[in-house]
Amino acid sequence: MIGSAFLLVACASGPVSPDGAAEVRGKLTTLQSDPELSSRARVEIREAEDAVKVAEQPLARDQAALGAHRVYMADQQVEIARARAAAKLAEDQRSQLDEARGDARLQARTLEADRAHADAAKARTSEADMQRRLDDMQAKQTDRGQVVTLGDVLFDTGSAQLRSSANTNLDKLASFLKQYPDQRLLIEGHTDNVGSAAFNLQLSRQRAESVQQYLIRSGIAAQRLSVEAVGLQRPVASNSTANGRQQNRRVEVIIEDAAQAASGGTRG
Repeated sequence: MIGSAFLLVACASGPVSPDGAAEVRGKLTTLQSDPELSSRARVEIREAEDAVKVAEQPLARDQAALGAHRVYMADQQVEIARARAAAKLAEDQRSQLDEARGDARLQARTLEADRAHADAAKARTSEADMQRRLDDMQAKQTDRGQVVTLGDVLFDTGSAQLRSSANTNLDKLASFLKQYPDQRLLIEGHTDNVGSAAFNLQLSRQRAESVQQYLIRSGIAAQRLSVEAVGLQRPVASNSTANGRQQNRRVEVIIEDAAQAASGGTRG
């Protein structure tokens, strides 16, 4: 009977794991199971593991204070490991974000350069096409812009009615204006010196307006087309010969871009 009582007392006073050791072990296990944190504080987690093992060592009942200290130290070590891992994770995420931003900036610059290259190539193609079309219309560069001269084969003598043979040249002009919507025209009517100045001035206006109306019917906006009657005032050849007078009977089309028109280059 006495032996049994002694055995019970010995068991009751035997070594036991300190209170809180199991909780600290659980916190460490959670940290070790986190794939984003466990790999970022390996040294600190090993130190925390050692501290937890010490805290788990059984102690006698009269060593409760030592057990509590060990549990506290183990808990602190686990928190240090967690904080170190979290800081490293934040640093890595910041680096990844900076790298992503750098990649995005590089991609934006690359796209911008590609667009600029494509725009330049498009502009060169457009410029070459424009020049080809101007050459096809036999345009001449002057200080007033590109000038296309339409001879009096467009009209019968003394008439402002367009001949059907004029359609080809005027259709080329209409096609050009549709392709380049920023271009504007100044349409000038010119005559020889046969007849009075007043008659020729009126005839030159009517012929210029005939060209204007043809282009409008072809789909060109009226506000892009200005008309000027010059009459016999600007001959390009001598009116003393039939050939010279034929050269003077003409409609000149001055092609001006939007910038020229805005600066006052187009006359009405």
